Amino acid sequence: MHKVDKAAQRKKAERLRELHQGPRILVVGSVWDAASARIFELEGFAALATSSAGVAYSLGYPDGERLPPAEMIAAVGRIAAAVDVPVSADMEAGYGRSPEEAAASCRAVLDAGAVGVNLEDAASDAPGALVPAAAHAAKIAAVRATADAYGVPLVVNARTDVFLLKVGEERGRLAEATARLRAYRDAGADCLFAPGVVDAATIRALVTGVGAPLNILATPGCPSVAELEALGVRRLSQGSGPARAALALTQRIARELARSGVYASFQRDAIPYPDANRLFERSPSRGAPGRS
Repeated sequence: MHKVDKAAQRKKAERLRELHQGPRILVVGSVWDAASARIFELEGFAALATSSAGVAYSLGYPDGERLPPAEMIAAVGRIAAAVDVPVSADMEAGYGRSPEEAAASCRAVLDAGAVGVNLEDAASDAPGALVPAAAHAAKIAAVRATADAYGVPLVVNARTDVFLLKVGEERGRLAEATARLRAYRDAGADCLFAPGVVDAATIRALVTGVGAPLNILATPGCPSVAELEALGVRRLSQGSGPARAALALTQRIARELARSGVYASFQRDAIPYPDANRLFERSPSRGAPGRS
C-alpha cells in the first residue's frame, strides 16, 4: 500500500466536509477503479466516492460484503493514490456486526488514504431487513471516536435503506427514515444518505427533518442536479450506475462481435489510446500516477 501523507490527508478530509456545507450541491463522482477515478477527476469533480458494487464487480464478486475486506481496502487505496481530490469509501455495513469491527474497517480506510466512508444500516446477514437504529448509531459513534483518535476528520456518510428496501408501510417510511438519520447524526455522522427517494416533497421533508447535509442517489425519476440543489440537498451520488453502464457497453461490444462480426461499438465509443495512457502518465512534477 502507498505511503499516506497524513497532513495532506487531513486537509482533504477538511475540504470534503466543507463541500457538504453548500451553497452548491456536491456531486461526487461514483467510481470503481483508478481509471474511472481519473476520468471523473479530469472532468472537474471535486470529490469521489467508491461504489461497493462497482469495486466488487471489477474484482469478480457480487455486491453485499462478499468481497474480502482486504481486497476492498486495497482497491480504495489504489483509487485514493490515483487522484488528488478527496475520496470517500463505500464500506457497506462496516464489514462486521460490532462497532469495533466497523471502526477497524474504517481505520483501514484511513490507512489507505481515503477521507470519508459510507455506512449503511441494511442487515448484511438478513437481506431486505435493517439493523436496529441504535446498533447502527453505535457503529457510527465508534467510527467517529476512531477517526478522532487517528487525527483525520473522517467524513461519515450514514445511510438508511428504509426507502431503497421499501421497509414497512409506505406511509410510515418518511418518519422512520427521519428518525434513523437523526440518530445517526447525533452519533457523529457528517452527512445523511437516503437512497431510493425520488419524490420532491419527500426529499424536501427529509432536508428539513434530518438537520444535517442530505445525500440523494441518482436513480431513475430522480430530480435534476439543479432541482435537488433548490430543494436543499447537499450531496448527490450515482452509486453503481456508472459501473453498470460501463458493463452494459462491454456487453454490447461482446454481442456485436459475437453475433454480427463488426466492431462499431468499441471503435465509436473508445477513448483514444494516447488519451487513455495520459490518464496515468508520470511527469517530473508527479511522484506517482494521479498525484501532483
